[in-house]
Amino acid sequence: MQQLNDFLLLIDSFIGSAIWFPYALLGTGLFFTIYLKFPQIRFFGFAIKIVKGKFDKSDDEGDTSHFQALATALSGTVGTGNIAGVAFAIHIGGPPALFWMLMTAAVGMCTKFVEVTLSHKYREKAADGTMAGGPMYFMKNKMNMKWLAVAFAIATVLSSFGTGSLPQVNSISNSLNATFGIDHIVTGAVLAVLLAFVTIGGIKRIAAVTEKLVPGMAIIYFIGAFAVILYNLDNIGPSIVSIFADLFTGSAASGGFIGASIAYAFNRGVNRGLFSNEAGQGSAPIAHASAKGHEPVSEGMVAILEPFIDTIVICTVTGLVLLSSGVWNQKHVNDFQVSDMSIVVGSGYSDSTDDGIAQLYGHISGEKPLSVFSGDLDIQNGLIKNDVTVLHARSLAENVTITKDGQPFNGLVNIADGKPSDLNVTFTGKSLVHSAPLTTIAFTKGFFGDWGQYIVSIGLLLFAFSTAISWSYYGDRAMTFLLGSSSVKYYRMVYVVAFFFAAFTDTTIIWTLSAITIAVMTLPNLFGLLYLRKDMKTTLDEFWVNFKKEYPDEKTPQ
Repeated sequence: MQQLNDFLLLIDSFIGSAIWFPYALLGTGLFFTIYLKFPQIRFFGFAIKIVKGKFDKSDDEGDTSHFQALATALSGTVGTGNIAGVAFAIHIGGPPALFWMLMTAAVGMCTKFVEVTLSHKYREKAADGTMAGGPMYFMKNKMNMKWLAVAFAIATVLSSFGTGSLPQVNSISNSLNATFGIDHIVTGAVLAVLLAFVTIGGIKRIAAVTEKLVPGMAIIYFIGAFAVILYNLDNIGPSIVSIFADLFTGSAASGGFIGASIAYAFNRGVNRGLFSNEAGQGSAPIAHASAKGHEPVSEGMVAILEPFIDTIVICTVTGLVLLSSGVWNQKHVNDFQVSDMSIVVGSGYSDSTDDGIAQLYGHISGEKPLSVFSGDLDIQNGLIKNDVTVLHARSLAENVTITKDGQPFNGLVNIADGKPSDLNVTFTGKSLVHSAPLTTIAFTKGFFGDWGQYIVSIGLLLFAFSTAISWSYYGDRAMTFLLGSSSVKYYRMVYVVAFFFAAFTDTTIIWTLSAITIAVMTLPNLFGLLYLRKDMKTTLDEFWVNFKKEYPDEKTPQ
């Protein structure tokens, strides 16, 4: 199993995690932003009118309303990335990473507009009478590249498990177990039954659930977030300044944070921003293709709102919680993750002097690596007796102890290339933390105190479960494209069963596979969008000609 995971990681290093991948996404969005003259700005107000149903017609074909399609797509994108992804971006790149997340979302709004418009334009009615759409349909019907459409659809089915199902329930069960002590199997069983109930009803039931779930979970999350922001109101000004102060110089060292270059801030911000709102991936167009409408462009305009809500609103709120609470650059007691550890030879390193910070930054950034320790650590009563320094989560670890089964460890721990190879012992100490644990700590720094951590747990539950619901529909439509409507019931059964088992099994290999399948979805989609750029422009021009004829007194945002 480990060999398979290593092989998948190798493939992922060339596509999903390759340095050029975010630039392909960003570049496509920038191209269409200029090519279509900033539609995300010009059409924003008009999109809100469409969501409200101002231009709806009783004979419009489709399965859902504009708002239901928007809610379904948002439930797929508003997920653990909004809680964990922002924290990770700031942890790596410092406060300026939040700015680059927002700029990426602004570009992503245009990408969503294009991919949803084209997918809605070339959608089809399935044998069961429901609407079926997505990038695979414009690849087949307009580009005449069925092989590419098939590759995209297969990747979508795999991603529905790797992105929407297995890791989501695994995150939920781990969070509920840690916070409330609920057994993993119980969590999996209860949520699998709920998932089956929702998905078996198809898009209409999914939309009915998500149109209530998305606003509900946003309200709960915002209550907890603003309880922190208002409690730390005096820190909001400095927090906003910190986002822009080091924008083009890199983040200076602060507290336990040892600094980050402009490249780190840019790369992490762009990466997290793109994956937070899924612009360019081709998933959201599948949900929007179900919407009632006679003009594809109008549904594309609705999609403009997605990255705005997902990243510019929710991620900004999360970022302000992290910055105003001050936890992002503070060290906290935590159990160390082996992947975040580096044990170096020698002691005496400091994160409070310029020379010490320079040494630590050189090692963590890879510019001037220190000598890593390999060999046996001598542990006596839980304490390291060797002349070494432990680094964890890009920071200098303090008060490090080693335990086994909750008791101080005595003996030898083998270290290979700076990382423990004995996974039966636990390293604990004070260091920076990131991802969901950091956001959880931040939510305790408000009016609710320690109760704030439960809001994060509930938020993770709702966000992750809603993602599983939406991705079941994406896989559903991909199966319809590949094998017809009759295959959907079998897909749903496998989806729900796998969802249950993932609550208490290791999903590491699924995360790795997911990164690859997301890339296999995204790259054909981006190619298709650029290939159909002239078609997109013509469709947009024709939309305004027809709109002016139908609504001569309505002001148009051209």
